[in-house]
Amino acid sequence: MTGFILGTKGVHSQTFLENGDRIPTTIILTSPCYITEIKTKERDGYFAVQLGFGQCKKIQKPVKGLLDKAGIKTPLRFLKEFPLPTGIQVIIEDNAKLLQVGDQKLKIGAEIKPSTFFKIGDNVSISGYAKGKGFQGVVKRHHFKGGSRTHGQSDRERAPGSIGMATTPGRVFKAKRMAGRMGNQRVTIENYTVISLSDTGMTVKGLIPGAKDQLIEVLSAK
Repeated sequence: MTGFILGTKGVHSQTFLENGDRIPTTIILTSPCYITEIKTKERDGYFAVQLGFGQCKKIQKPVKGLLDKAGIKTPLRFLKEFPLPTGIQVIIEDNAKLLQVGDQKLKIGAEIKPSTFFKIGDNVSISGYAKGKGFQGVVKRHHFKGGSRTHGQSDRERAPGSIGMATTPGRVFKAKRMAGRMGNQRVTIENYTVISLSDTGMTVKGLIPGAKDQLIEVLSAK
């Protein structure tokens, strides 16, 4: 089945498989997550599903109006759209838009749980933002070896070295690996394996990049 859900990164941990192998795991907290809107090609020009996630104290009036229309009383912090994946259809019943997910029919305002789309053993891809490291040199940012400290070069150990060119082309190429801002960029890693599911979260095999309590997106792997 193809699916998607929003969550926050929990703690890194470990568990043991039946054969005794120890594996690293990451807990993903997915509650509360609701369907806030269903986009259709006739009305919006494209098919998509909008999910709302994360409880907060204060929301803007347009968001409150959207949640009131969906019948959701929980003030949600994040709203995120997902293109309608293969295997999930939009149907109309009693002038209401529903999502057909296998034998389930989900209406706007329904709460999404990990077991709605995923099962143990599924492969998923996870997207989030890596931790920001600020301005870093080439040794930390690109794993450069650094220069020698011999022959009086005591100040060149972490220097990038020469970046110049000869007469032709006589310039520095674009995308040259140099010092600069590191991290705080969107990262997507595929093929995490689902280890366990619950009503409030899921556990995957492996470590997820980013900070704890950061918003992440979980989708079925291609």
